[in-house]
Amino acid sequence: MSHAAARQIDPGMIPVVDIGPLRDGSAPQAVARALHRASREVGFIYISNHGIPDAALAAWREAALAFFRQPAAAKQAVRVSPKHRGWIAAGGARMRDDARPDLKESFVWGYQDPEGNTPEDHPLRGANRWPPDPAFRAAALGWFEAAHRVAGELMRGFALGLGLDADFFLGRGGAPMSRGSFVYYPPQPDDAGGEQFGVGPHTDFGVLTVLAQDDVGGLQVQDLQGEWVAAPPIPGTLVVNVGDLLARWTNDAYRSTPHRVVNSSGRERLSMVLAYDPEPDTLIDPRAVFGPDVETAYAPTTCGDYLEWRFAKAFDYRR
Repeated sequence: MSHAAARQIDPGMIPVVDIGPLRDGSAPQAVARALHRASREVGFIYISNHGIPDAALAAWREAALAFFRQPAAAKQAVRVSPKHRGWIAAGGARMRDDARPDLKESFVWGYQDPEGNTPEDHPLRGANRWPPDPAFRAAALGWFEAAHRVAGELMRGFALGLGLDADFFLGRGGAPMSRGSFVYYPPQPDDAGGEQFGVGPHTDFGVLTVLAQDDVGGLQVQDLQGEWVAAPPIPGTLVVNVGDLLARWTNDAYRSTPHRVVNSSGRERLSMVLAYDPEPDTLIDPRAVFGPDVETAYAPTTCGDYLEWRFAKAFDYRR
């Protein structure tokens, strides 16, 4: 049996957007228009000129790989907590009720202040669980800070693209629900078949995902015709995609696109992920974006309530 197949990407299907003029303020509206168009059409974007040095990304990736290469017993010491912090073993997540468990392992952490304190005001917020290696903690916090800065710049661009105040999507900005994760994909067996995935077909739960791929490849995105298309790494770029909560917030003006990972390379694969979400009490309501008279099927909810519901469905340990 072979792996799940995907055709090679058509040039321009997933656009590359240079966000430098947004970051430095020289042409924010032009970048906002490009982000707006890409979010409406495909929901995935390669971004260049993001400001994170390649050398930093490489160092963080090596520290993460050193953690995942340890025996399972060592990783069990920081297994995932009820607050969704720590190591999740292979098989601990499934993206649909009828899907096979994912092959990936992951390590998840969240916001902490400079003194190391973490909010305890929501079922998905609590103390981070760190392994003893200080290089790993430094890598995780370095990636979180850098990627969160990029996410904030992008959210300002999306707001401008919708004709809103630049800070509309950022909430109070103090203690976000955002989560960092290192995601490890072992080589996928050749006989795994077309229904086994590193991570199965899914859309992301939250507002925005920022992803640093390595050079292995394996990310696949579903196009508007429902066909799976490979989204290979492009040097110097990050991958950004709209999540379900941003689609809901924009009344589906922005598209949360199904995607999956098939690691058929024969090599280990490591992704660094930032799931951007504002404070848990942030109101998610399309009427706040488009006005009180907009027709919508979405009742108002909060960021925290929505994520708690989605996590309960996806992760075995929460059952």
